[in-house]
Amino acid sequence: MQAPATAHRTHCPSCFLSRHVDDAPGDRSAGCDAAMEPVAISSRRDREWALMHRCRGCGTVHLNRIAGDDNPLVLMQLAVRPLARPPFPLDRLGLL
Repeated sequence: MQAPATAHRTHCPSCFLSRHVDDAPGDRSAGCDAAMEPVAISSRRDREWALMHRCRGCGTVHLNRIAGDDNPLVLMQLAVRPLARPPFPLDRLGLL
């Protein structure tokens, strides 16, 4: 039995790297073929998670559904990355 959302997966289930092959989902017309790096997790309205990928070649950003057999530990590491490495010094919040 196949895990949910794996039939049209575009990323590695272990590290989430992908290739920039689509402009629109499934069209295979991008022509870039550079690595798509996972940079964030997004939560959709239906509460499903999606991976945000940024192309290392041209900078294009795409959202891709997570799949049922994606590595949950790596998903959580990606989800908490902004808390572990804030994009600004925390002392600027005046809370420390």
